[in-house]
Amino acid sequence: MDRRKFIKSAGLALPITGILPAGALELIKSNRPEVEKNPRPGAEQKQKADYTIRIGTGLIEVGPQYIISTTTYNGQFPGPLLRLKEGQRTIVDIYNDTDIPEQFHWHGQFIPVLVDGAAEEGTPYIPPHGMRREVFIPKPSGLRFYHTHTIAGPNLNAGQYSGQVGPVYIEPKIRSANYDREEFLMLKEFDPYFMRGGDMASDFLTGKMIPALKAMGEKAEKESIIKTKGYEVGYKIFTINGRQLGHGKPIHVKYGERILFHIVNGSASEIRSLALPGHTFKVIELDGFPVPNPAEVPILWIGTAERISAIVEMKKPGVWIMGDLADDDRGNGMGTIIQYSGEQGKPKWVKPKPFLWDYTIFGKRNTKAPEPDEIIKMTFAKQQAADNGFNRWTINGVAFDMKNMRAMFHLKKGKRYRLQMHNASDDIHPMHLHRHSFEITKIGGKHTSGIMKDVVMLGGYQEMEVDLIADNPGLTLFHCHMQLHMDFGFMALFDYV
Repeated sequence: MDRRKFIKSAGLALPITGILPAGALELIKSNRPEVEKNPRPGAEQKQKADYTIRIGTGLIEVGPQYIISTTTYNGQFPGPLLRLKEGQRTIVDIYNDTDIPEQFHWHGQFIPVLVDGAAEEGTPYIPPHGMRREVFIPKPSGLRFYHTHTIAGPNLNAGQYSGQVGPVYIEPKIRSANYDREEFLMLKEFDPYFMRGGDMASDFLTGKMIPALKAMGEKAEKESIIKTKGYEVGYKIFTINGRQLGHGKPIHVKYGERILFHIVNGSASEIRSLALPGHTFKVIELDGFPVPNPAEVPILWIGTAERISAIVEMKKPGVWIMGDLADDDRGNGMGTIIQYSGEQGKPKWVKPKPFLWDYTIFGKRNTKAPEPDEIIKMTFAKQQAADNGFNRWTINGVAFDMKNMRAMFHLKKGKRYRLQMHNASDDIHPMHLHRHSFEITKIGGKHTSGIMKDVVMLGGYQEMEVDLIADNPGLTLFHCHMQLHMDFGFMALFDYV
């Protein structure tokens, strides 16, 4: 049974707690002098910040008479769009107006550990009612975003279950695409709850299951001491840019316009799809990186924390719903209205024909990536309900320890590493690498090259390979971007100098 069916048929409410993960208090204490001391004197400390972000409680009017209170950036959701310039130094002041320590992660940027925003790497926490000035060089260009990077565990008010998500666009030095205007879309769910079981199907991905991995996963489940399913997360409210379908202003378009949609999946744990009846998406960038082979597709599939930039040419007049393929999710808000000039009437939805998501169509054809200097093999596995009812996740048999936070993989600067990932679970995993990009070299059984990303979906019982060049020294976090998975062990650290 898939997750959406479970949402309909079952729901398990658990108490919300505010307990920090093991070791977090010690880490906060050890970092506190560094983040609370007065900034060093210097020109950059006297300059006015380019942007100011305040972390605090905000209200989101997701629908008529439905207002959610959650933690936000600058009292709004999504957080403000930050338009930065590639290679131009930027100053951002971040104030934490809450009672708990926070991390502010610059997802997808090639920046030092101290500003990346991950405690696992050593980034100092922003203390409660404190502030931090961050000075960095934005890179690379393209669609990035920012979000909290704290452990939520059983607290559905914390981490990315909250409203702490916002878009970043780093302006390229040369505009490469022909379009008339841009639209930024942030996909996000609210009002989460726990339930038992309900893995999300990954049958929308190309590639077949690997029998040996399936046998490994089924054997682990059969031999598990705990026979009940581990907790999963469901949602009641679905939004685009913080508004449910039909609430808020439509996106007004003109016939013949070429609109570049920048789409961010800001979910804590959901894979999203997106379709616009009568139109196609010409994908030009994945995770902010131009693709070697821009291609038109009828449906977008976007893993947790993935981004897609795609051009839609407006040639089908009417009032349409751009929304998720899942009727329940779209019916509960995951959509927005596209309205052509001069058109009126009830917005229309037409279910598209099935379409499998294949990353390789955007890559170089009939070419292979260069051979790596070293291969790192990884097997991802699930220990069912092993951590107080939550599934525990392991990489090569080890769950990440938040107390010790030791590096698992040791790299050498300048070397090319191939990560061979084997998924011995039926879950889909959007795998993310901090402070670096990687090149997809094999996925769904197909070889490819030229596709650069920082998040990629690995299907249940499937394999994939990506290449990493060790060119940004320091501790580097690698993890599944599902909040529930990373909180319960699905992380590892790379270390190199």
